[in-house]
Order: sequence, then C-alpha cells, then structure tokens
Amino acid sequence: STIQKQKQELQVLIAELKDRDRELNDMVAVHQRQLLAWEDDRQKILTLAERCNLLNNELNKRNEIIKSLTKRLKFLESQQNDSKTTFENTQQKFKELSQKVTDATFHCQALEEKNQSLHCSVLELSAKTGQLQAREQELLTMLKLKDEVILETTDHITEFTSKFKKLESALRAAKTEEFSLNKEKQDLKLRLKELILETNKLKDDLCEKVKENNKQQEEIIHLRQENDCLRNKLALTVEKAKRKDQLLQFAKSKQARTDTELSSLRQV
Repeated sequence: STIQKQKQELQVLIAELKDRDRELNDMVAVHQRQLLAWEDDRQKILTLAERCNLLNNELNKRNEIIKSLTKRLKFLESQQNDSKTTFENTQQKFKELSQKVTDATFHCQALEEKNQSLHCSVLELSAKTGQLQAREQELLTMLKLKDEVILETTDHITEFTSKFKKLESALRAAKTEEFSLNKEKQDLKLRLKELILETNKLKDDLCEKVKENNKQQEEIIHLRQENDCLRNKLALTVEKAKRKDQLLQFAKSKQARTDTELSSLRQV
C-alpha cells in the first residue's frame, strides 16, 4: 500500500512536472517572442534616432536658409529705400530743370520781343536817314541856286551833318546791340536744347529707376512668399519630430515594461 501510494504520488508529481514543463515551454516561447519584439523595437528605435538626426540636420539647414533669406530681405528693403530716395531726388531735379527750361523760354521770348523793337527802331532810323539825305540834296540844290544865302545855309548843313553823324553812330550802336542780342539768343537756344536733352535723359533714368523699383518689389514679394512656405514646412517638420519623439517615448516605455517582465521571468 505504501508503494502504491508512492507510485500515485510519483504519478501526480510527474503530471505536475509535465504541467510545469509545458508552462516553462510556453514561457520560453513567450520570452522568445518578446525578445524578437524587443529586437524589432530596438531596430525601429535606432531607425527613428537616425531619422531624427537627419531631420535635425535638415532643420538646421532650413534655419540657415531662413536666416540668409531674412538678411537678403533686409538688404533688399534697404536697397528699395535707397531707390525711393534716389527717385525722389530725381523728381526734385526734374522739377528744377523744368523750371529752368520755363524761365529760359520766357527769357528767350523777352529777348525776341526786344530784338523786334530794336529792328523797328533801326527801320525808323533808316527812314530818317533817307529823309535827311533827301533834305541835304534839296539844300545843296538851293545852295547852287542861291549863292547869296551860302553862309546861312552852311550853319544849317553843319548842324544837320552833326545830327546825321549822331544818327549814324546810334545806328551802329543799335546794330551792335542787335548782333549781341542775336548771339545771346543763339546761346539761349543752345542752352535750351541742352536742357531739353538733359530733361529727356532724366526722364529715361526715372523710367529705369521705376522699372528697377517694381522689379525689386516683385522679388521682395516672391521672397516673402518663399519665406512663408519655408516657415510652414518648418512647422510641419517640428510637428513630425514631436510625434516621432512621442513614438520614441512609447517605445522606451514598452521596452521598460519588457525589461521588467524579462527580469521577473529570469527571477522565476
């Protein structure tokens, strides 16, 4: 009976050992699966770390690009301010030249009127000279006819001769003044042509400055749009990096739980 009881106990122990063996096999299988999962998670963590480094490098590059674009934007804004200043100075100079051209035109008109009046004076003096010459001829005829009044007429002739000389000198002075006025008129015309050429040149420069200013404004708008796009991309990259950090934290917590379970299994 004792042997029978021992046999029964041995059978019970053997059955229990078989159960424990099955449990250990199941635990080993679970442990193997956990080891494979842990290795997979470790590979994923390494991949995520590499991608995180790449994203950090790309983020640094994008930051450098944004800094360079910001500097370029500031430079273009300063250049635009300089162009505005140059444009305003050119407009002021154009106004001054326009005023000078107007003044020169008025002066030229005044000189033409004065020249016209002097020409009329010359014509009047020429007419008076002809009249005096006719009068002198008449007096000479009268001297030939009347010898008895030679002494009286001589005084008149002398007087008229002096007047005639005065008129001739006045005529010469008027011609000289007319010549100087014509020369001044020619100089003013040349100056007027130069001012017109300079005004046209300034208009061309003004148009070029306006075109350059419009081109710079378009480039600034394009750079601002590109800067906004880069900022949006940077925000998306930062959000992706945060999500990857969260996934990494989840993987780390999972690995910690796996390590805890593994240590407990080892203790068992």
